[in-house]
Amino acid sequence: MKDFCYHTTVHKKMTKKGKLIIFSAPSGSGKTTIVQALLKEGFDLGFSISATSRQPRGNEKDGVDYHFLSPDEFKAKIEQDAFLEWEEVYTDTYYGTLKSEVERICSTGCNIVFDVDVVGGVNIKKMYGNKALSLFIQPPSVDELRKRLQKRGTDSEEKINMRIAKAERELKYSSEFDQVIINDNIDQALEHTAKAIREFLNQ
Repeated sequence: MKDFCYHTTVHKKMTKKGKLIIFSAPSGSGKTTIVQALLKEGFDLGFSISATSRQPRGNEKDGVDYHFLSPDEFKAKIEQDAFLEWEEVYTDTYYGTLKSEVERICSTGCNIVFDVDVVGGVNIKKMYGNKALSLFIQPPSVDELRKRLQKRGTDSEEKINMRIAKAERELKYSSEFDQVIINDNIDQALEHTAKAIREFLNQ
């Protein structure tokens, strides 16, 4: 990953407007399901739509689930310093947070929700400290994670093996997050996550 950097004026806007809630997890852990459910819970949350150079999966829509860019478009935005954070997770497969997304949410006065890669989550937390709550959504086991990825039906077995290898590396970062939510039962995971957010926003 390129050295992490941010735009100072963006940082000032974010800290004046509201708090940050960071979600990270290995692919297939249920993070997106949890985030989407919590956005409806009335926590005054604005969702930061990440950018990626991968192809859409299933019913994913550009500008709703992700900002889908080609690898060349993503690289061009890196050169333009358009990202708060970014990472190349596989060759030519990038994920990142556009500064324009952060500014969009800041203008509404909402708290900001990030659904980002594990390294991105760690870096955003390091930048904002107590202003941010970082949550790591963890599968009950690697075997269960493999079953979930296979059940998706969106990736080849080779791709699933790549995701599992990456997940095993990402699990080592869990201790760098404020809380680890084990998603063995989705309802319980949602309850635990909502409690953590409620306590954080009431501080």
